[in-house]
Amino acid sequence: MTPLNIVILAAGKGTRMRSDLPKVLHAVGGKPILHHVIATARKLQPQKIIIVYGFGGEQVKQNTPGDDLQWVLQADQLGTGHAVQQALPLLDIQAKTLILLGDVPLVDVEACREMLEAAAQHLVVQTFIKPNPAGYGRIVRNAANEVIAIVEHKDADNTQRAIQEVNTGIMAMPNTGLQRWLAQLNNHNAQQEYYLTDIIALSVKENSPVYAHVVSDEWSVTGINSKLDLMQIERVFQTRFAEQLCMQGVTVLDAQRIDVRGELQCGRDVVIDVNCVFEGQVTLEDGVEIGANCVIKEAHIAKHSKIAPFTHIDQASIGASSKVGPFARLRPGSQLAAETHVGNFVEIKNASLGIGSKINHLSYIGDATVGADVNIGAGTITCNYDGANKHLTVIEDAVFVGSDTQLVAPVTVGKGATIAAGSTITKDVPAGSLTLCRAREQRSIQGWKRPQKVKK
Repeated sequence: MTPLNIVILAAGKGTRMRSDLPKVLHAVGGKPILHHVIATARKLQPQKIIIVYGFGGEQVKQNTPGDDLQWVLQADQLGTGHAVQQALPLLDIQAKTLILLGDVPLVDVEACREMLEAAAQHLVVQTFIKPNPAGYGRIVRNAANEVIAIVEHKDADNTQRAIQEVNTGIMAMPNTGLQRWLAQLNNHNAQQEYYLTDIIALSVKENSPVYAHVVSDEWSVTGINSKLDLMQIERVFQTRFAEQLCMQGVTVLDAQRIDVRGELQCGRDVVIDVNCVFEGQVTLEDGVEIGANCVIKEAHIAKHSKIAPFTHIDQASIGASSKVGPFARLRPGSQLAAETHVGNFVEIKNASLGIGSKINHLSYIGDATVGADVNIGAGTITCNYDGANKHLTVIEDAVFVGSDTQLVAPVTVGKGATIAAGSTITKDVPAGSLTLCRAREQRSIQGWKRPQKVKK
């Protein structure tokens, strides 16, 4: 089998993006555009992946890790042919090369595989039919319907501009031919650039046929040149991802109102309501239900758990058959065991909850270890920060914490203890006890005047 080299052209400045960020680092589905192209390239199992970079230089390299990547600088933007010339010294002469574009994130791996079947011996160009082809290079064929040239829009005459078959920029060829053709390129054109597309005419001149692989999915060959393009591609990406989830047995209530910005793994019978955002690595096991308007980042949610609307989960794990939300916030380090309940306006940070424990209302639990079958009443706070350091609160199994309790860490509440509502706990609580800490009497001060605002 002929070895495969892949060259990804990623040197463009992207002026129309109107951004200081290099175009190929703008995100689609939470990942830089270039990363999508590299992921497709890797699926083809090439011997080499060579990235031609330019604008953004080291920023592009630093944000694109991979020991299997080789980098070539195109210091001067002199056209696509010039870009591939920079990569030529790294190509294996006995291999074939696939040219991909760093700003085309939805490139179809199966279409690339079909192109590569003929590329060991012949030049293959990927094309598609576009009713309004302005700006695209036109595929010129002879009377026998053979491809004989690609003419860029600025260089095309009126007859050629009427052609609707256009060049995608993706092509494949044997490296022996590519080496010869690159040496013959010139910049005698309207833009005074070295066009890679000129190799088509050079191949024809050698009596070597050029094959066109026509694709029907325009989005798979659409490059991103503006923020408008980015927005449109993002929605296409999200809709297609939602459709894939549905094919796997997930119920997505509206494919137009879901955003996956990373990797989302779902089991069977998962239900995802509208306007949910998933970031990083998220796993939803069988039977999980996600309510509307949730943001879930770097989380694992075990089977049959229910996440109510407007819940934020960040770097947390949730055990099976748990209930979280609505309006709950699980911050990094939150670990909920099975059958736990975390209700509305509850915030948890760097804390663990044991099996069956409940925090149903208006509480903050931070830097804490909570045992099994604990009930924490509304308005409870772990006072974990002294202004300089964080301290641990330990609540053992079967504890009942009354409403409006402050637990001033470091403190331990023993197994089976009860804390009366309105208590401020500053010392360890013995197991099995009732502990309360309140003022001895209620007083009213007659004639007391509320402070008034000072007039300026």
